[in-house]
Parts: sequence; C-alpha cells; structure tokens
Amino acid sequence: MKTVMLTYPQTLTSDELRRQPQVLAIGQFDGMHLGHASVILSAVRIAREKGMQSAVMTFHPHPKEVMRKGDYEGYLTPLRDKEDILAEMGVDVLYVVEFNEEFSQLTPEQFVHDLLIPLQTRTAVVGFDFRFGHKGAGDEQMLRSLGSNEMAVETVPPFLLNGEKVSSSLIRGLLKRGELDEASQWLGRPYSIRGTVIHGEKRGRTIGFPTANLELTDHYVAPAKGVYAVRVYHGEQSLRGVMNLGVKPTFHDSGMKPTFEVHVLDFEGHLYDEELKVELVHYIREERKFDSIDALISQIREDALTAARLLG
Repeated sequence: MKTVMLTYPQTLTSDELRRQPQVLAIGQFDGMHLGHASVILSAVRIAREKGMQSAVMTFHPHPKEVMRKGDYEGYLTPLRDKEDILAEMGVDVLYVVEFNEEFSQLTPEQFVHDLLIPLQTRTAVVGFDFRFGHKGAGDEQMLRSLGSNEMAVETVPPFLLNGEKVSSSLIRGLLKRGELDEASQWLGRPYSIRGTVIHGEKRGRTIGFPTANLELTDHYVAPAKGVYAVRVYHGEQSLRGVMNLGVKPTFHDSGMKPTFEVHVLDFEGHLYDEELKVELVHYIREERKFDSIDALISQIREDALTAARLLG
C-alpha cells in the first residue's frame, strides 16, 4: 500500500500523485472498528469489480484535536497503526489529508470539486452518517448531488452488533470502564498500543518481576487503570505478558502520571530502547494499594499465572 500525504491546496498539483480512476472510502476511521471495516472493504470490493484502484482518504491530525472541540481524548488507532490495518485489508493507496484551520473552512462544494474530483474519484464510499465541509454542512445526499455525473456515491448502512451501532466513542467508553472483551469484539481485534522501552524505577527486578516501562509512541486513548493479560510483539516474536497501567499506589501517594509497565513471561534479556506493540487481551483486575511488599509480590505472582492461563 502506498501512503500519500496531502496538504490542501499545495500538493494537489503535484505530479507525484499519478492520478488514476479510483474507488475512494472517506472518513476519519479512528478505531478501524467493524463499522469502519464495512465501509473500507466495500470500497475494496467495488474497486476490484470495476478494475480500479482502491483508496482510503483520512484526515490527520484528528479534527477534534485541531479544533479543540468535543470529547477528543486520544487516538484508538494512530496513523501508523491505521496504515498497518489498511494494508492488511488490501487497500492500494492511503491519502492522508492534513487537517488544519484552512482545511476546516472548505465548503462542501470545494471539498468535492477541488479535492475529490481532481483525484479521479469515480466512486466515493461513505458511512450513512458521513459529514463533510465547513461545520459538517455536507451529508451523503449532498455528496451525491455535487458528484453529479462525474462521481457515484455508495452509502454503507450502520454496522450493528447485538442490535447496537458500533462507534468509536462507545469503544472509548468501554476501554475506560475496563470492559475489554466487549471493546475487542467491537473493534474486531484486541486493542493495542505501541511504545519504546525506557528506564523506569527498576523496582520490578528487585522483587523478581522485571518490567518494560513503555513511553507510548502516540497519544493513545488510555484504558482503565489496572492489570491486563497482554500479547507483546517484539520484532518477529510474539510473547505473553502481564501489564500494569496505573500509578503504583503501594509506592506512591498521589500525583504520579500513570505508567504502562509490562512483565514479559518466559523472557530473559533487556529491552531498553526497543519498540514493543502490546495487545490488551484480558482485563484481570483493578489497580489497588497493598499493605506490604510481600502482599504485592504474592498478587503479582497470581496475576502472572492468571495471564498465562488466559493467553493459553
């Protein structure tokens, strides 16, 4: 998959675009959940039927981050993660449009005639609730009208799971409540984060459970504080682990920034400065303060056994 970074209007005249007729799925797609997948895979299918290029258009940074409005609390799928998932779905080209103040002022007419049509979009594929243009003035019916004879529009209905519409905002809520199983079901995969291993307090190794202290690579949505059974991807390796997300109340009174600390099971060696991808597979328990170090060690040992059992 090729990724093309677009800045309106400068790069639209670039010869590097190598425009060709395409079927284009359009959306923010933060989460890349089952609802988003239904839109994107529809575009891939239609493109193959028509013998055209399949493409996705998304916007970065997140509009809520730029406009400082709404309930923006981080990304479910930062751009790099989004690229990996889209490539696996068979998308040919990803257009990443820089979302800034100037772009936010585009009218629906400008969005279609100055952006979509010049990219040779023959069919636009959008979700049923798609909005575009300044203050979301355009909807899928307006998109259809503005496309006229130059661009067809396919609208994908809502994706329902157990009778409820899958949405990014509800997934964020599930993660923050520790309802990990349901969040994974709606995402269609475990929620994951990436981070670089940095030096921490090194307390874990003194009690027999060395941990990799992660500095996250992006502004991820932080799930509920607590202990998780996780899968850790280090290069080509897939490892089992247990992760604590929290402030370590046994050692700290208050005011500490939450940390992501992973104890990798059955692993020897150091991981400093290495990048890890961590899939949160099961939520084991809430974080809590222990009366003694021995009680903490006993609980960590039990958590590790629980994680090993849950991960198989």
